[in-house]
Amino acid sequence: EGNFTIGKAATTPQDQSLGVWESLTDAFEYWDIDFKKQAGNILPGVEAIVYCGTSMINVLLTATGKKVGVITQRGDEDIFIHERSRQTWTGYACQDLLHHVTHHHNRPLVPRRLVKGVTGRIDMFSMEAIPLYEHEVERAVEELLDEGVEAIAVSLWYSYLNPMHELRVSEIAQEVMQKRGHQVPVYLSCQLCPITREQPRLNTLVLHASAAEPGREQLFGIESKLQGSGYRYPLQIVLAHGGVTNIHYPRIYEGCFSGPIGGLLGVRYLEQIMGIGNWVCSDMGGTSFDVGLIMSGEPVMLREVVINRRIFNIPTLLMDSIGAGTGMYVTIDPITKRITVGPESAGADPGPVSYDMGNEVPTVMDCVLIMGILNPDNYLGGKLKLNKEKALKAIKEKCADVLGVDPYYLAEGVYKLINSTMKEHIRAVLYARGFSPADYCLLSYGGAGPMHVAGYTEGLPFKGVATLPYAAAFSSFGSAAVDISHRYQKSTTVMIHYGADDAFKLMMGQLMLNPGWEQLEKLAQADFAAEGLPWEQAKVRQIAYVRYGSQMDDIEVPSPVSRINSAGDMDKLLAAFEDLYERVYAGVAKHPQAGYQIFELGLTATIPKVKPKLIKRPLEGKNPPQEAIKGEREVYFDGEWHKTVIYDMDQIRPGNEIEGIAVVEAPATTFFLPPGRRTRMDEWSLLWLT
Repeated sequence: EGNFTIGKAATTPQDQSLGVWESLTDAFEYWDIDFKKQAGNILPGVEAIVYCGTSMINVLLTATGKKVGVITQRGDEDIFIHERSRQTWTGYACQDLLHHVTHHHNRPLVPRRLVKGVTGRIDMFSMEAIPLYEHEVERAVEELLDEGVEAIAVSLWYSYLNPMHELRVSEIAQEVMQKRGHQVPVYLSCQLCPITREQPRLNTLVLHASAAEPGREQLFGIESKLQGSGYRYPLQIVLAHGGVTNIHYPRIYEGCFSGPIGGLLGVRYLEQIMGIGNWVCSDMGGTSFDVGLIMSGEPVMLREVVINRRIFNIPTLLMDSIGAGTGMYVTIDPITKRITVGPESAGADPGPVSYDMGNEVPTVMDCVLIMGILNPDNYLGGKLKLNKEKALKAIKEKCADVLGVDPYYLAEGVYKLINSTMKEHIRAVLYARGFSPADYCLLSYGGAGPMHVAGYTEGLPFKGVATLPYAAAFSSFGSAAVDISHRYQKSTTVMIHYGADDAFKLMMGQLMLNPGWEQLEKLAQADFAAEGLPWEQAKVRQIAYVRYGSQMDDIEVPSPVSRINSAGDMDKLLAAFEDLYERVYAGVAKHPQAGYQIFELGLTATIPKVKPKLIKRPLEGKNPPQEAIKGEREVYFDGEWHKTVIYDMDQIRPGNEIEGIAVVEAPATTFFLPPGRRTRMDEWSLLWLT
């Protein structure tokens, strides 16, 4: 019927099923239903429950995962220390790249004593150059077990071409553990991430062993609680590449970065309904400001993701993030006497000063609160009362008095400063890629997005700027609007020189591309069978990662053909690359004279699933109904107080228009309209800002 609601609850990291249950309870309260009493009647009729969160990656960031031991190539035991040159500098600002004194290596992902090297070598042609020294493997496993590891990760060079050594290491490890009567899981890179680039591959394998598998256990707890009350299906999880699968999926690490991308998937779903091809997706929460792109109806895909200055071999939808959220601390630099916003954040615990949970350092949210934009009695629908007086006291004493200015003047300065920071981030995301805002619409979501969107889009010539009544839960909405999809990747080696004849092109396709795609398709069929999914309904898409000869980076190219059966098929694939290259960069950057290289293949298999339905409602008059007006309050803006009309978001109807200065309140978000701005709700319930 197109009806949906929002439920929110406090995070419960020790047992996430409790938080899920409370959020469901909160959501059903909107419909006057006691979920805790009625769960046994409700859940049997539910068609899909999808998890999208950051708990797994939080385990990585806080180094609280399982204790993992690593078996790698003899001579490469220091890989986590030297990090290779690329990861050494990843994530640093430009000024830090120029000064060695500001550079620091990451703390090793795995301590050196838990990394063991074994002799043996598979070469780049997949041949065994040096046999595996099995006695070294036995000793390595014994030493790791003596150290008390809870999992063993095995990553040997070129195992993605020939896995025989890794498979034998696993067999020996099982034999050793059987003799000792102590079992720990063994994870192989050839099975979980069979691709090149050993540093990101090993990082990914350790992520899977230390964080993803413990996270899966939490998800099993959620699934068990739901199924215990009548839910009939496996719990599903959003994957970083934008698909959905159930939590029994072998490469569960692909779900570690699903939290920020739900909104991107929601925007893609809106595009499919509304037909607006290009979107800038902006998500503002308490800690970060995330910006993604939808181009011609599809998100931009990255082959790797960088988290905490480490590179992971996980295909991920593009999201450029900066520290700019409402939880950012506001401080005064003791030397320069300048306002500093972030990068530290109060998070949810202790939260802003106004939470009254022990924090005494003001935050961006405290500033917005004393300006009058935020209602202290309506936060989270009134479930959390904000202490406005305490926020004002902290801003005055910690910041305003230090600078000798009025606290409200300072609060507005902070509000405009963070808006300016986010605007520059959007500008950088677009212009650095050669794109213009004039070709895009922007959608603002996240709990804080509508409160700041007028500020961070001012002066950027977008085709349109919009937000939604359910902006705070839009990422969750997007997670529910995704098809079941699996993604597979495999390394290969294809080099086609400029002017290559048809016979050579056909040979490369049939020797390297076709067998690779066939292998990935067999993996997909096996996974679908294990999950009880009908393979005959799957839409399969072949992918090649193509670059010009000697380039460092390639482009993901959806293949226009499923197999290379003629030289013409190879020409179609290369033509698709040329077309995509021109769209991503520019026509003058094309250089076919350098030849072409393909070092990686991919495949996606997708099955449609039930999605939330958006209702197109008839337009009504320009004036909001009288019941939409909640009252008035004073709001500080542009250095003075304004009498401001407060509207109830739930009572705004399609066709209604509101002129600023105004505040539109929803239970989980607040939409602020400065003087001179206006908004109009369209037939899809989007609020367009002009």
